[in-house]
Amino acid sequence: MANLERLQPHWLLPIRPSGTLLTNHDLIHQGGRIIDILPRNTAGQHYPLATCLPLPGKVLMPGLVNCHGHAAMSLLRGYADDYKLMTWLNDYIWPVEAKVVSPEFVEAGAWLAATEMVQSGTTCAADSYFFPESTVEGFAKVGIRSQITTPILNFPNAWADSEQHHVDKSLNFFEWAVGRPNLTIGFAPHAPYSVSDTGFEQILRYSNDLDLMVHLHLHESKEEITLHEAESGNRPIARLQALGLINSRLQAVHMTDLTEHEINQLAAEKVRIAHCPESNLKLASGISPTHTLLKHGIIVGLGTDGAASNNDLDMFQELRAAAMLAKVTSSDPTALNAFSALEMATMGGAEFLGLADLIGSLEPGKAADMIAVDLSDIRHQPVYHPISQLAYTATGQDVTHTWVASQLLYAERQHNSSDVTALTAEVARWQAKIQGMS
Repeated sequence: MANLERLQPHWLLPIRPSGTLLTNHDLIHQGGRIIDILPRNTAGQHYPLATCLPLPGKVLMPGLVNCHGHAAMSLLRGYADDYKLMTWLNDYIWPVEAKVVSPEFVEAGAWLAATEMVQSGTTCAADSYFFPESTVEGFAKVGIRSQITTPILNFPNAWADSEQHHVDKSLNFFEWAVGRPNLTIGFAPHAPYSVSDTGFEQILRYSNDLDLMVHLHLHESKEEITLHEAESGNRPIARLQALGLINSRLQAVHMTDLTEHEINQLAAEKVRIAHCPESNLKLASGISPTHTLLKHGIIVGLGTDGAASNNDLDMFQELRAAAMLAKVTSSDPTALNAFSALEMATMGGAEFLGLADLIGSLEPGKAADMIAVDLSDIRHQPVYHPISQLAYTATGQDVTHTWVASQLLYAERQHNSSDVTALTAEVARWQAKIQGMS
């Protein structure tokens, strides 16, 4: 049995109960799970043999949950900046992907992304990309928890040569993935404009039969919706509603353009939404109405999207952007307060992934997925309200420790699992190859 350990932070932010911030409390964990949270003097009496890890000046909190990304695309960070969404996709991203995407590319990009995420406080990430087995292998080099969903498109690419082939390869991946640790799975039809009705009908049937989530780019930009209306006569959500896809297994990503009727539909069907503020801002795609969505009781998590369109995977910057956007779009500075933004990046993400019983808060019995955030630096002084400091001042660079299922993956700003020297050399090799194709 793994050693019993007492973590001794300055502050402890469990997220549940809501708004709670503890001082002089210890968290005890062992074998992947949180055992107890107690006042420091009581913890010493109850667990006298536990190994102690002092964390002075630090907040211990749940790991952040990144609800949407394309990890392999970290190798395309900065490759094509300052374009609108469809131009970015059609003229830059899809052409370079056609030249470089392979199992080796995907594994290297996933390794890079997971290393960056663990270093900046993310302990669980949702990802969808070609060669999903390679994403799993890349993530395993670091130890991050993940939801891996398989792309479905109606045109050929390096992974599959038809829509049906995508579905078949997805089913093969699901069999391959059985029993792998810290992993959940699902489908990721790319978008309404790139998947046929037949494809969606198959996905719905398998989703119901296998109880799998469906992760979908939806209403990402006004341009996308206008094109869909011109071609089909209706908005994408209306089409998906007719097909039966608007349901509680749908993980809808972006959702920047929504009518009141659509929001009511989403709430009634318990659809989950991933808000990707920085990517949407950079691509000028629009702004998801998170304040309204939350008021309707809709589950909303946060995602970075891929580093090719963000360009970082720092969830602290993402939650701050979400808070600021909610305030300015609603003309209400209380619209998404500091705690609510942190909650969206932790419990909101856990609920989005269907993992709220396992992660998202620090509670006895839950997985020991945790991070320590240092507020001792001069940039944070004075610290009147640690919760506000986390939301409005902290970045991923303030993370000093990251645990996933009690495994200390990152300690005192050094990686324990990822070989950063080897990773840096691998990234340089891919950069040279991609630049040589340009």
